Formats: sequence, C-alpha cells, structure tokens
Amino acid sequence: MQKSFLGVLAVTTMLSPVAAMAQTEVQFWHAFTGRLGELVAAQVEEFNASQSDYVVVQSHKGNYSETLNSGIAAFRAGEQPHILMVFEVGTATMMSAKGATKPVFEVMAESGATFDPNAYIGSVKGYYTTTDGEMLSLPFNSSTPVLWVNRDAFEAAGVDPDTDLSTWQKVGETLEALKAGGSQCPLVTAWQSWIHLENYSAYHDVPFASQDNGFAGLDTELMLNGEAQVAHLTAMGEWAKDGKFIYTGRRNEGGANFRSGECALFTESSAGYAGIKAEAEFNFDVRPLPYWEGVGNSPQNTIIGGASLWVMEGHEDAEYAGVGEFLSFLSSSDVQAQWHQDTGYLPITTEAGDATRAAGFYEENPGTDVAVIQMTAKEPTANSKGLRLGSFDQIRGIIDEELEAVWAGDKTAQEAMDSAKERGDALLRRFEAANN
Repeated sequence: MQKSFLGVLAVTTMLSPVAAMAQTEVQFWHAFTGRLGELVAAQVEEFNASQSDYVVVQSHKGNYSETLNSGIAAFRAGEQPHILMVFEVGTATMMSAKGATKPVFEVMAESGATFDPNAYIGSVKGYYTTTDGEMLSLPFNSSTPVLWVNRDAFEAAGVDPDTDLSTWQKVGETLEALKAGGSQCPLVTAWQSWIHLENYSAYHDVPFASQDNGFAGLDTELMLNGEAQVAHLTAMGEWAKDGKFIYTGRRNEGGANFRSGECALFTESSAGYAGIKAEAEFNFDVRPLPYWEGVGNSPQNTIIGGASLWVMEGHEDAEYAGVGEFLSFLSSSDVQAQWHQDTGYLPITTEAGDATRAAGFYEENPGTDVAVIQMTAKEPTANSKGLRLGSFDQIRGIIDEELEAVWAGDKTAQEAMDSAKERGDALLRRFEAANN
C-alpha cells in the first residue's frame, strides 16, 4: 500500500492538522472470529492509538486454511497484505515460497524495532526458525492441547470430578463410569489429527514422520502407522463404538457440545479457554493431556498449534518499518501477558509468563498454567519439537478421512493409518520434487 496523503483533502473536508497527517497503512490478515476476533481487534486498536505514524488494518479472511489460500492468491495477484497469519501446518509451505515472504529477523533488523529473539520460549520459537536460529515468522497464537473437565457433568453421572485423569488407562475407566451414570457424551474432541496423532506422537516421544518430523529435510515419510499410534486409535475406535467418544467434526465443532454442557470431557487446545470461560454455565477445570502409561517415553512434551505471523514481500520500506513496530508491540510483555490470560494461548516470551505468575493469575485461575508446564517441563526431542511437513494441510485432510473410517467402524486403526501413510507420502514426494 502507498501512503495516503490526507492533507490534500484538508480544504474540502475541513480535517484538523492532526487528522491531516499522513499515516502509513499496514494490512494484517487473520483467521479469528468470535471472542478471539474481538481480542485481536482490541490489540490493533491499542497499537493504532499508541502512535500516529502507522495504522494497522485488520481483516478476517476465513478459517486457517482459507486465510492461507487467500494470502497465496493475493500474492499471485500482487495484492498481498503486509502481515499474513498462517497456521503451524503451513510453515513448510511458507518456507518454500521463495520470494513471497520477508523473514521476520530481517524486517526487525531493518526497521530498528525492539526485537530480542532470545526472549521467546524455545519450544515455541524453534517451530518458526532456521537451523541457524533465525526467526522466519513471529510466533503469535501458540497453543497446546489439554483436557477440559465439566465438573457438573461428572457429578450428574455420579463420578468424582476430582478423579485421576492423568493417563488414558484411567480415562478409559472414567468413560465407562460416565456412560453407566447416564452421560450421553462422555468424551468429545477438537482437531482430531493435531491432538490424537500429532501431539500424541510427540507426547509419547515416537516419530510422526522420518527426518526428525521433517525438520531435517524434505525427503521425509510419514510414520503415523506405528504401534503406539495404532493402539491409541484402536482404543478410541472402541470408545466410539460404545458411545463413550462422540465424534462431531474435524475442526472445533466439539467445542459447542462442550460449552453447552453436553459433554463431560473435551480434548481441545489450551486456547479454548477464551470461549469456555465466556460461555460455560457449569464448573470446569483443565488438566494435562492424558498419556498411555508404559508407552514410549511418556509423558514427554506436547507440541504447539495455532499460528505465526509471516511478513509478505513486495512493500515499501516505510511500510515494513510499521510492520516492525507492530510486531514489536505484539511481543511486548504487557501485551503478551494479557493475551495469554485472556485466551489460554501460551505466552510467547518468558517474561510474559513470569509476569502472569507474579500477578497471581495462575493462583486465581487454577489450571491455566497447565499448558505452559506441559510444553516446558522437558527439553524437546527430535520427536517432540514439532512438525515441518510439506502439503500438510492436505495431508491432515487425508488423516481426517481415515480417522472418520475408524470412528464409523469401517476400517481398523491399522488399515486406516497404513492408508493415510500411503496417500500422505505421495503428497510429500510431490512437494519434495517441486521444491528441490
């Protein structure tokens, strides 16, 4: 975008001298609606009010997949925004988009904005940096899956809401008790691939894909059909057959079922906090994601979901200076601490997490630190630092199809994951060939 010189309109519009000053416009495209959309809009308004050189214009472009596709189409048309929110599975795609993005470390260095890459939490930052530690995109909304508990639903079914739910073995026993007590929805989930395959693999320190889950090269193959993954999906398939696990959709459709009070347990992002806190008319708490005792090196650490902010090429230096200032603002301790407390997303800097703890937020809101502890209690391994796979959005679609076949009883878990590997590997080979 070019600077809009409002001063030329002063005579006819009677603008005040302050309003007539030129402001450089920065376009920010994101995927948030609802409460999260309101909070992002508030951040933008706060930044715009804090200075007079730049004005950030935020636009919702659909869900994560739609926002990524909108950004790609806009770049091809020469109409790209300055900042594009891209969910974590699009990271490899953005890294391979030569000439489309401007690395954040370059933007910050050239703009002179405040930026310390060492301030960001390692398990978050590593997802979006090169092997040399240079940050390509700015971590913004990073979350990890946890277990949400509807305490009222437990009591209604005659089950102690404080029962131990640390392992899937114990969860299985609890689902049996909830079902026997009359629960029509003992367990529901959001983001089934992210939680029950991607994070499941990391949490048990088993590979999801070869080549360090794609971090070590493009010649990677899926390994999601291993013994550990198949055992978990087999158990969930049995729970689905018995009415203990209710499948509602591939994304976050299950959130409505949980927030309405229908379901007792919900595996979902830590960022579910914003919606659950706003809508739930029942007592709830949050627990760590369960693990299978005796499988792999569990519990290891979970991995992040959410998105980062990519800066697009093709704009003026003055506009990039505005981008740098806005990204610096978003990373500041006060803004990050408030974002973390309002949403349940992880604080992306150590300082923001420390500030939240010092303010007594975790004491006043028990369980809100579960995600942070779960992510940082152990040093990540090659299997648990994240995923960086080409065409991963499409691969997730394949995984979703195969999981639905398991829940419906049409395939065994082994058959479904063998098929997901074969179909997904074909996409990985195409991505490798296109980017070598």
